[in-house]
Amino acid sequence: MHASQGRSVGLGLALLSAFAFGGSGVAAKPLIEAGLDPLHVVWLRVAGAALVMLPLAWRHRDLVRRRPALLAGFGLFAVAGVQAFYFASLSRIPVGVALLVEYLAPALVLLWVRFVRRRPVTRAAAVGVVLAVGGLACVVEVWSGLSFDVIGLLLALAAACCQVGYFLLSDQGGDSTDPADAVDPLGVIAYGLLIGTLVLTAVARPWGMDWSLLAGRADMGGSEVAAPLLLGWIVLIATVLAYATGVVSVRRLSPQVAGVVACLEAVIATVLAWVLLREHLSAPQILGGLVVLVGAFIAQTSTPTARAGGVGDTELLSGEAKPFEHSGDGDDGSATVAEGDGLSAGRTAT
Repeated sequence: MHASQGRSVGLGLALLSAFAFGGSGVAAKPLIEAGLDPLHVVWLRVAGAALVMLPLAWRHRDLVRRRPALLAGFGLFAVAGVQAFYFASLSRIPVGVALLVEYLAPALVLLWVRFVRRRPVTRAAAVGVVLAVGGLACVVEVWSGLSFDVIGLLLALAAACCQVGYFLLSDQGGDSTDPADAVDPLGVIAYGLLIGTLVLTAVARPWGMDWSLLAGRADMGGSEVAAPLLLGWIVLIATVLAYATGVVSVRRLSPQVAGVVACLEAVIATVLAWVLLREHLSAPQILGGLVVLVGAFIAQTSTPTARAGGVGDTELLSGEAKPFEHSGDGDDGSATVAEGDGLSAGRTAT
């Protein structure tokens, strides 16, 4: 009974997280079109969320000593890189297309494992990669000579590449079987936001921002919306709430289930952009988007996430996890294999 209730709550939180993340681009694009530089919008988002989560960073301050490389990589790739490239792409291509391109990340992870690490991947995972790439070809309508802005697509692809770093770094966040050495994902997120803020401050140079734009209004599909309201949504809902509910949902579900629910983020973003920003996609693009999501789903669900005594990312992603030596028994005398932690959910973090 309690397990069923826990899964129901987890599913609700995962859906809430997907909705919150999916609304980030829809809220950010009007600010960008109003005159704010995409990097400035990213800086406002990350810095605002870092300020809100500062108490959590202080609570987990020991992570700076224990896992400095993990925190630095997470802040650079999962926060600064993903957000900057994604928001920059929004200034040139529709929200739905940008997010669908970013959903190539699970496929890119498998390509990295296969061709960089030279490890085998499952046949189902390979099918997922082919479907994702084929669906993307439909989304960008390659038969019409690439109807979308090439630079915008490259920026979205760069965001997907940063997502690869996110997936691989996330796997390192919970690879310890020693509870004393466990990494709290909320602490990693808090420090990732802080480090991302430092990186983006040097890149975006917010002191040159036209701050008066934040006191005005922005056009959202023909309706005027207060800029502070949009910014508040981006910081509090699309970042703080989205990350927090996403992490908690994984604790109640499993990384695979939470990751599959996260695929709804692209659907939510596309529907919201359609309704609020009047960004309409053609029938082939919608069909291609569905194929991208199916490919991402197959690639993601073909990636085992259960850890066994510190199995590395290559073994996990190739589906060839090494058996671990018996150290803790279940009731039947068999070794127990723990689920991955909250950071391994396959969240796109946009």
